[in-house]
Amino acid sequence: MRKLALVFYCLLLLVVPTMETSVQEKADAAIPVTTLSPPEGNTTFLDGTTWCVALAGVSQIDLQNALDWACGLGMADCGAIQEGGPCYEPDTIVSHASYAFNSYYQQNGNSDIACNFGGTATLIKNNPSYGKCLYAAPGSVGSAAPPLSKYKSSFLWWKIVGVLLLLYKGS
Repeated sequence: MRKLALVFYCLLLLVVPTMETSVQEKADAAIPVTTLSPPEGNTTFLDGTTWCVALAGVSQIDLQNALDWACGLGMADCGAIQEGGPCYEPDTIVSHASYAFNSYYQQNGNSDIACNFGGTATLIKNNPSYGKCLYAAPGSVGSAAPPLSKYKSSFLWWKIVGVLLLLYKGS
């Protein structure tokens, strides 16, 4: 009896989230979406191309904290500001933060909120690239977050494997 309950529970875990996903997809497909303007906060299409850079006059400590977040948890591409990289010089916090902020901003849809960094950043309309240091522009980088659909089927397979292992271990 206990084995049957375990099998039922495992199958329930396998089926219910899959049903919810398909119901949500059907609901999303049934709602017509008319887009007359760009998403709120997206300045790329309203005022032309923009870049996100460090704000002048901000404390070095605040800039360093924001830079650390952008290159760490923010997952900005900070390879170019590492020693020997094309954007390492000038070796200043303002310069490095500007590159990292823009990298994050471009990867996250050019939204105003993606260029805040605790009030240490601002949007500009002039390309800040110099020499061999090229700042990303809209459309030149992909999103930092992979699409959810990439994980749906693999997650389902992991559930199936888990159920099979539980069944195998139980017998």
